[in-house]
Amino acid sequence: MAKKRGTATTPSLTKVELEIMQVVWARGSVTVQDVVDALDRSLAYTSVMTMLTILHEKRGVLKRTKRGRAYVYEAVITADAVCSSMAGDLRRRLFRGSMKSLILNLIDQEELSTADIDEVKAAIEGLERRA
Repeated sequence: MAKKRGTATTPSLTKVELEIMQVVWARGSVTVQDVVDALDRSLAYTSVMTMLTILHEKRGVLKRTKRGRAYVYEAVITADAVCSSMAGDLRRRLFRGSMKSLILNLIDQEELSTADIDEVKAAIEGLERRA
């Protein structure tokens, strides 16, 4: 499901699509074999090839260029854009649009270090200054 954001769309990706995109974002450009080798799970070469084709043709989050006999894939969307879009979708679907409920739920579910708490406080202070 794609979300409108300006003139471009930012899709919500599946778990496997996100795993593949993490490899692409980390490496910059990849071949099918690069992804197969980098994934933490065992996926067949043809399955990864199919997923990369879907991410290119249907999702529009990858571009590909032919190099020799292989395609090389690169992201056309940032990890931050996907995270932001999917977090917004999660907020709308699970918390009826409530940012407060989403944040409080995340805080309740996670073990936060002192450094994490300090970072959250700094982000809130930044929001307060802008308000």
